[in-house]
Amino acid sequence: MTAITANTTLPEVQKQSRWKQVWKNMRRSPAGMIGLFVLCAHLIIAVLAPYIAPHDWTLQNGYIMLQAPSTEYWFGTDNMGRDLFSRTLMGGREAIMVTLLGTLLAIVWGGLAGITLGFVGGKVDEWLMRIVDALLAIPWLLFLLLIIALTGQQSWTLILTLGFFYGIAVIRVVRGATLEYVPRDFVVAAKTRGESRLTIVVKELLPNVLDALLVEAAMRWAWMLLAFSSLSFLGFGVVPPTPDWGLMIADTRGMISIAPWAVMFPALALSTLIISINLTADSFAKAIGLDRAKAPV
Repeated sequence: MTAITANTTLPEVQKQSRWKQVWKNMRRSPAGMIGLFVLCAHLIIAVLAPYIAPHDWTLQNGYIMLQAPSTEYWFGTDNMGRDLFSRTLMGGREAIMVTLLGTLLAIVWGGLAGITLGFVGGKVDEWLMRIVDALLAIPWLLFLLLIIALTGQQSWTLILTLGFFYGIAVIRVVRGATLEYVPRDFVVAAKTRGESRLTIVVKELLPNVLDALLVEAAMRWAWMLLAFSSLSFLGFGVVPPTPDWGLMIADTRGMISIAPWAVMFPALALSTLIISINLTADSFAKAIGLDRAKAPV
């Protein structure tokens, strides 16, 4: 009699990484992938702009002022005879650098403050949130203009002021997301074990609100780009002759009837960057199961 032994070794089921699943979900969104492609293109161009710009973006030539687009000057020239294509390529470098650092600052301090307030609760949370509400009621653009007028137009000033103001709004969103997790068992268990508040905030709460924080970062970045461009348009952003899209639009807006290309191309570059960020953020939010329309406030 032959004994039959069953092979009890089963093949291991490889658990799919959560971020791989998120990427898989994002790939199902054509709009999200288009947005991500355009966003990556903007970032690559910003890095490589000094090497791929065909002309000197600061060189003025009075003989070719407001020249229409041609084979030599693809986007035409501006009111000082500078190559618009080269200036448009370079125009996003300062804006992207300043707003990325400003967004990082806003997310770090606003995120940690929001998680801490949501976790602590009580009178401390109540009183500090009233201060946050009061700060949100301040007309931020006027306050930014005042700070920049007092301290100057250095990049670090713009980064700190933008990061501070946009971090205030992050506090509300992240606090709302944190309140959902504070009563959960794993937080209660951490309290019971005697873990410090900092440990609970960093190890227990932060990983659970990270998705909402990343989506919020993308939204704040898009709004910060608009704010930075508005400041440049008003003359409080980058210092000439550094090219910037907002400044380029301001310099040539009075000539839109005779040289529409001088306004159109920098405006198109700025709008495509902001739209691509929003499309990517929307796609990412849906991929992780977060509804931006119902985000906590």
